[in-house]
Amino acid sequence: MSRLRKPSGTWRRWAIVAAVFSLFVAACGASSPAVLTGMVREPAPDVGGVVLPDEANGGRDFTTRAEPGRLLLVYFGYTSCPDVCPTTLADLRTAVQGLGDEGERVDVAIITVDPDRDVPERVTNYLHAFFDDGHALRTGDPAQLAAAADRYGAAYEVTTTADGSVEVAHSAFLYVVDSAGRILVQWPFGTLSEDMKNDLAYLFAEGV
Repeated sequence: MSRLRKPSGTWRRWAIVAAVFSLFVAACGASSPAVLTGMVREPAPDVGGVVLPDEANGGRDFTTRAEPGRLLLVYFGYTSCPDVCPTTLADLRTAVQGLGDEGERVDVAIITVDPDRDVPERVTNYLHAFFDDGHALRTGDPAQLAAAADRYGAAYEVTTTADGSVEVAHSAFLYVVDSAGRILVQWPFGTLSEDMKNDLAYLFAEGV
């Protein structure tokens, strides 16, 4: 059984990441401001209407919009990811810690693209290994998950092979969301933690 059935394999993961990255670069038209390392999309996508259950808080609805004076970092991934997801979250943790006291103004949420295996306790424990107050967002409704991904411009596929193994491919961006629900900047996989930290410090200095 699969969603978005397509040829699978490791190359597919990177094909999706590369394709989505190229799409965003083309859509931006202009380069990101020199003060920011990450990608800036114009107009800034509005994701403040995305609401998903937060398994870290008993399944209560969570809106992907930062609290006033704070920033929300959103990532689409899954707990069985062997490399990209843990590397991204570890780099983000380093960036947030590097902010010092300002790091207390950063909230983190993961949206699992593999909800069948990422049961509530599993996705919560996974995220809390990196951020002990993070928001573990999970929905068992494929349409709801697809709608959330569409708002962000994220891509994913989950495929079950003939031998019963599950393969997951997904775009690997971190999204920085403000209190108006706008994506201010996004970082592709491989962005240095120092660059993430500097982008966040700049946004706080600008008075988000």
